Amino acid sequence: MDAFPAFFPLAGATVVIAGTGEAAEAKVRLFEGSPATLRRLRGDQALTPSAYAGAALAFIAAEDDSFAAAAAAAARAAHVPVNVVDRPVLCDFTTPAIIDRGEVVAAIGTGGASPMLATLLRHDIEAQVPEGAGRVAALFRTLQAEIRQALPETHRRRAFLRAALSGPAARAAQAGDMAGAAALLRRALAADGPGLGAVQFIDARGPADRLTLGAARALASADVLVCDPAAHEEVLRLARRDAERLGPQTPGRLAELAGGGLRIARLVVDPGWRTEQAALVEAGVDTEVLPIAS
Repeated sequence: MDAFPAFFPLAGATVVIAGTGEAAEAKVRLFEGSPATLRRLRGDQALTPSAYAGAALAFIAAEDDSFAAAAAAAARAAHVPVNVVDRPVLCDFTTPAIIDRGEVVAAIGTGGASPMLATLLRHDIEAQVPEGAGRVAALFRTLQAEIRQALPETHRRRAFLRAALSGPAARAAQAGDMAGAAALLRRALAADGPGLGAVQFIDARGPADRLTLGAARALASADVLVCDPAAHEEVLRLARRDAERLGPQTPGRLAELAGGGLRIARLVVDPGWRTEQAALVEAGVDTEVLPIAS
């Protein structure tokens, strides 16, 4: 990872846009509909550090190199991160290609190396993000405290959310019925009970592009990774960063973990895993084998 992606909250924030012309207007359009306050600076205004005071971000758009450099220096003197259009060497951050779904925002960046590639990738991904995704996020934000209070155990809360995100409450929110969606989500929360865990066996010999979509999703949702020592690094990188990681365990210990409602990704390299799976099946544990792509 050459650059760390981060999201700046815009509610109550001030964003400075310095300069004139189409590039500056494009930055203005970027923030249309956001809760940020825009501060426009033109001419010599943009060269004074005090003009940037209190801003969260600054964007400089200018054809003149000396003006762009001086404005960027003024913003930095005010301790404001700055982006200078088409001049990566003057930037503290770059502007990604953005998919805006309200409370769901996706960003694709290339560190300024190829904005056109980022734009093409955005078009590919945008088709996969439904228009109502932001309303679904808003629904879960509204009930976040209630869900945490009702389900203090992380793995139970994660299992509930995983199911709810593809359930009737999410569908109602996507359709715009926020009151109905909240009622459905509260009803599902009241009816929730401890779920059954499972052990999913995943071929971890690598590389990652041999995995099926189902295997990748299992890695992304697992509560615990139980890994053979030779598990491929690319496969491990597909897992959630906060998932607990363990070495090989006895079938009895795996059954105990699954009995607590945990979803376990068993990343296997050694062929002895079939004996392990058979022991789990005999113990009544739900198992699944996720083969590699053919």
